[in-house]
Amino acid sequence: MARMGKKHILTFGLTGLVLAASLVACDDGRSGAQDAANKLASGLSALDVGAVPFQGKDSSAANDRLHEAFKALEPAKPTVHGGDLTVDKDTATLPLDISWTIGGSEWKYTVSAQLKKAGDTWQTVWKPDLLAPGLTDTEVLATSTQAPQRADILGAGDVPLVTSRAVVNVGIDKTTLGGADPAASAAKLAALVGVDPAGYTQQVQAAGPQAFVAAITLRQDGRTVTDEQIAAIPGARAIADALPLAPTRTFARAVLGSVAEASAEQIEKSGGALKNGDSTGTGGLQQQYDARLRGTDGVQVFAQVPGLTPEQRQAQPNAGRRMLFQVAMKPGAPLKTTLDPKLQQLAEDTLAKVGPASAIVALRPSSGAVLAAASGPGSNGYDTAMLGQYAPGSIFKIVDSLALIRGGMTPDSKVDCPATLEVDGRTFKNAEGYPASSLGSVALRDAFAHSCNTAFINARDKVSQAQLESTAASLGVGVDAPKLGAAAFLGSVPGQAGGTEHAASMIGQGKVLLSPLVAAVMAGSVAKGAPVSPVLVTNPDAPAGTPGTTAGATGSASPAATAAASASASGSPGATSSATAAPTASGTPLTPAEAASLADMMRAVITSGHAGFLASVPGAPVGAKTGTAEFGSDNPPKTHAWIVATHGDLAVAVFVEDGGLGATTSGPLLKEFLTGAG
Repeated sequence: MARMGKKHILTFGLTGLVLAASLVACDDGRSGAQDAANKLASGLSALDVGAVPFQGKDSSAANDRLHEAFKALEPAKPTVHGGDLTVDKDTATLPLDISWTIGGSEWKYTVSAQLKKAGDTWQTVWKPDLLAPGLTDTEVLATSTQAPQRADILGAGDVPLVTSRAVVNVGIDKTTLGGADPAASAAKLAALVGVDPAGYTQQVQAAGPQAFVAAITLRQDGRTVTDEQIAAIPGARAIADALPLAPTRTFARAVLGSVAEASAEQIEKSGGALKNGDSTGTGGLQQQYDARLRGTDGVQVFAQVPGLTPEQRQAQPNAGRRMLFQVAMKPGAPLKTTLDPKLQQLAEDTLAKVGPASAIVALRPSSGAVLAAASGPGSNGYDTAMLGQYAPGSIFKIVDSLALIRGGMTPDSKVDCPATLEVDGRTFKNAEGYPASSLGSVALRDAFAHSCNTAFINARDKVSQAQLESTAASLGVGVDAPKLGAAAFLGSVPGQAGGTEHAASMIGQGKVLLSPLVAAVMAGSVAKGAPVSPVLVTNPDAPAGTPGTTAGATGSASPAATAAASASASGSPGATSSATAAPTASGTPLTPAEAASLADMMRAVITSGHAGFLASVPGAPVGAKTGTAEFGSDNPPKTHAWIVATHGDLAVAVFVEDGGLGATTSGPLLKEFLTGAG
C-alpha cells in the first residue's frame, strides 16, 4: 500500500509537469501580443498612442502624426474594436474596425495592424495606413459638409408659414475699419439699428482684428435702415443672407418656434448631428421636428496634402485629394399644419394691445383643425394658447350643464339661484352686477345665460366629482389628442373632491384647469355634436429619437401633476410646458341631442344673457359662454377673463390673465375676431 501511494503521487507530479510544459508551448506569446493589441486599440480610440511601443517610429512622433492626421475631425473620437488576433511565432496581425460619427453619419473602415516581438516586448509596426485606409505619411484627413436648405413649415392649403426669406446681417467688419476707431463705429451702428451701444461696443473691441461682429439681422423686406446709412459708418457692412422665417417676427412664434445657431449644449446633446455654425430649431414645432426639417448634411472625408489654401482648393478641387467616405445630402421634409395664415394674423392683431398674458384659439369643429393659436405679447414668448393651465371659471358650466342634462334636466328645468350660498363655512356669490330678475327659481337656461354661480353650486349633490370628470371628457377635456402633433395641455379635472372643493369645481375653480386650446375643444364639441379631437400637424411622422429633436407631449395632467401650475402663475414662461400624465377615460360620447340642448343654452347667452353685444356679428348665429375665474389672495381677488363661442363651423376661446370679467374684457376681443373672420 505504501508503494502504491508513492507511485500515485509521483504520477500526479509528472502529469502536472507535462501539463505545465504543454501550456508554455501553446502560449507561443499570444498573451503578450494580445495585451499589445488591446493597448493599441485603446490608444487609437482615445487618440493617444504616446504609451504604445512602435517599431519604425518613436511613440511620441507617432502620437504627433496621429493628431496631425485627425485634426480636421476634432472633437470627434473613433470607436475602435479589435478583431481576431493571428499569431505566427514572433509576428501577429490584428484587424481593427474603426468607426467615426461625422456630421451625424457613421464612417466605418477596417485597417490591419502588424505586431512584432522584440525581446520580451510586443511592438506595433508603424505604418501610416494604420490610421485610415491608404493614408500616406504626406496626407491628412479633411472633411467637407453640405447642409441642405431647411424645409418649410406650411399652413392650411400648404401656404408657406416659415420659409427662406432674405435678410441682411449688419455689423462691423474690423478688416475694413482702416484707421477708424472701432468703438466709435460700433456706437454709431448700434444707435442706427437700435441695439445696446455699450454692449455692442464692448463686443467689437473684444473681437479679433479679422472679425465681423454682427449687431443685428434685419429682414430685407420692409427694412428701414438703408445700405447707404450703413456704408456711411466706417467698417459697417450689410451682408446678404437668407433665414427660415415666419411672415413676421411674432407670427405664431410660440407655436412654431424659431431657428438659430446651435448652442454648445445643443451640439453636445446632438450625438454628432450638430456642429459649430449649424442652425437648429429652438422651441415649438421647429425644435420638436428639428431633424425632419433640417434634413441630413452631405458629408465627405478626404485624404489630402496638408496646407492647401482655400484658393488652391477652389482652383483645383481634386488636386492632392482622395475621397475616403461620402454620404449624399438629404433635404428636409416640409411640415404641414392646419394654421390659417389670415386667422392667425387676425388673432395676433386682436391681442396686440392686451397687456397681460392672453390667447385666442380658433378651430374647425367638423375636423378638429386648429386654425389659430395666438399668444399675446403679455405672454412674453410663452405658448399660453396651447400650454397655459388656468382655472376656467364659468365657461366650465358647459360641463355642469351636460351633467345635469344627463341626470334628467332640460334647459327649461328650474334651478334655485340665491344671491349667496354657504358651503362648509365658505360663502359663494354671483359676479358683480348679476341681475336681480334672474335670482330665485329660474330656468337652467337662464341660470346659464346669466352665469349664476349659486345655482350650479346648489346642484352639486346631483353631480358628483367623478361625474364632472367623466362629463368633461365627453366634451374633449382631459383626454389624449393623438392627432394634434404638438405639445399641449389638454385639461385636468380631479375625479375626487368634496365639500368646498367640489363646490368650487362646479364653477370651474378649485383644481380644475384648462388651456385655451381645450376650452375651444369644449365649445367645438357642442358645435359638432360629438367630441372634437384637435389636429395641428397633419404629417407628423418623423424619425423617433433623432438627436436634436424633442418630442412634444400631449394628454391630460393629473391634479398632482398640475398643482404647481396655479391659476395665478401658470401662464408665465416658467410654467409646466406639456402634460405628461396618462389621459383620463374618454367618458360617454356626447350625443347630438345633448349638444343641441347645450347649443340652445349658449345661444341664450347672446339673446338674453350678458353677451348680447355678439348678436351683431354677421353670419351664422353665435353661441357663447363667459367665464371669470378668481385667483390669488388679494381682496377683492384678481380674476382671469374667459369667453368661448361657436360661430358656424368655428369654435373660439379667448383668454386674458388678470383680465377682470369675461364679458367685458374677453368679450370685445372675441367680437373683433369673429367680425374679422367673416
